[in-house]
Amino acid sequence: MAINYTWDVSNCDVYPSKSSKSNVVHTVNWVLKGTDDSNDDSDGNPQTATVGGRQQLDTSDLSSFTNWSSLDAAKVQGWVETALGSTVVTAKKAYIDQLIGEKITPVSVNKTLG
Repeated sequence: MAINYTWDVSNCDVYPSKSSKSNVVHTVNWVLKGTDDSNDDSDGNPQTATVGGRQQLDTSDLSSFTNWSSLDAAKVQGWVETALGSTVVTAKKAYIDQLIGEKITPVSVNKTLG
């Protein structure tokens, strides 16, 4: 099972103004999606699973501030991953792996008596 991970970090909360800077990102609402292209579901689509959260960012030092107009997803993703820490990021990916694995080989299914 080879799973590819993609981040959506496009939804950000900003301070309109802080320390003479505009649109200072302070919280990122993120989604991490895992896609297993080698195991399709019954409709022929790749198996997927997602986790999400809100990550507050440290805005106490704006000496390396990046203007909103210069931000891209890779930069914001880096901030989120750094703030979460590698151990947490690895745990989130492992959880996605587990969720996809349970879709492929369910440990329990729901059945209704007829």
